[in-house]
This record gives sequence, C-alpha cells and structure tokens, in this order.
Amino acid sequence: MTLSARALSLENVRFRWSGRAAFGLSVPEFRVSRGESVLLLGESGSGKSTLLSLICGIVTADEGRVSVGGTDLSSLRTGARDRFRAEHIGVIFQQFNLLPYASVSDNIQLPLRFAPARRKRAAPDEAARLCAALGLPEGITDVTAGHLSVGQQQRVAVARALIGQPPLIVADEPTSALDAATQDSFLALLSERIAATGASLLMVSHDERLGARFDRVVRLSDIAQTDGMTA
Repeated sequence: MTLSARALSLENVRFRWSGRAAFGLSVPEFRVSRGESVLLLGESGSGKSTLLSLICGIVTADEGRVSVGGTDLSSLRTGARDRFRAEHIGVIFQQFNLLPYASVSDNIQLPLRFAPARRKRAAPDEAARLCAALGLPEGITDVTAGHLSVGQQQRVAVARALIGQPPLIVADEPTSALDAATQDSFLALLSERIAATGASLLMVSHDERLGARFDRVVRLSDIAQTDGMTA
C-alpha cells in the first residue's frame, strides 16, 4: 500500500505517561486505508484513550511515527498539530461534548472556526443538510443543545464530526450508552453518512457485537503492547 493510500499509519510508536500512574504503550504497526472503516476493540484500561490521543495529535509519540494522510504529526509544533487536527480529523466523543447553551447549528459548525480549508468545503446550509440526512427533525438547528435527547445529541455530534468532509473520523465508544437495537440503527446511519463522504472511520469500543458493521475488526492487544493501566 502506498503512503498516499493510507488515512492513518503508526510505525514503531512508543509512548509513556510518567507520574504516579506510569503507563507505556507500544504500537509496532497499525494502518487504516482511505475509505476503510475499522473497529478497534479494547477493554477498559487497555490504552484505547492513549492511542486516540496519539492519533489526534493531542500527545506525541516518544519514538516512531504517527501519520494522518501522510503527515507525520511529530513534525508539527503544538499549534500546528491543533490546526491540522481541526482540518483533517472529525472526532465523535463518548460523551458527545456539545456546548449545552449553544444552538445545534453552532455546535455542528464549531470545528469550522479553527479550520479554514474545511470551512471552505462546507456549504452554507450543510449543518441543516446533515441534520436532515441523520434523521433529525426540521428546525432543530435553532434548538439549544441542552434541550436535546441523548439520541439527538449523538446525531448532532456525528454531524459536527462530518461537516466539511474531514478525511478521517475517529469515534470514541459513541454507542456505549445505547441498547442493542439503537446501536445497530445508529451504526447503519453513521456508516451510510461516512460512505457518502468517502472518509475513513476508526471507532474504538469494547463491544464485539458491533463488528459486522465494519470493514475490519482489530483487537488492541494484537497491535499494541502496554505497561501499566490507563483508560
């Protein structure tokens, strides 16, 4: 596979937290192709959150290379990494992380404030179009996020990750609070919207039942070695 065909690549990555709860993570090799959907399975404390922080450039590896779309994140200064993440990675957080007193429209468009190229790719009415495509009711863009149901918050979080068509979507256990039927319908909708944009999807979970919705299922224990316990 050529470098240009990879949405994400980790090579000989080593990272260690220091302090009272020392933790080490080592990833010899892990890759996600462009347009591929991957489910990464790992138990609590196995290092999933640390791995996502490395992929998103929130922390940098002590050794090795973490590349998103061919760009080595360690080659960027902190501010440049933040801007790169805003431009190239859409993140769906486990707790959604919506601003409760802001409107749905403002929440969805928030990443565009920090990503001028992504902002140019977004149509003026894209927030409303994404809401409609995700099955949200007409007029919801003007509703304050704090008044939404959990299911509505989840879909708004997806719209925020998708707006402006970032090439990589990273999802941190977004279905953990849902029952099985709701999980399945949500994943079907998520897969449909990501396929429509051509983005790659890396979703982290501990639930093996979700695997049928993905191109590939990978266990964190098969690609990484850990020393200590973390989230």
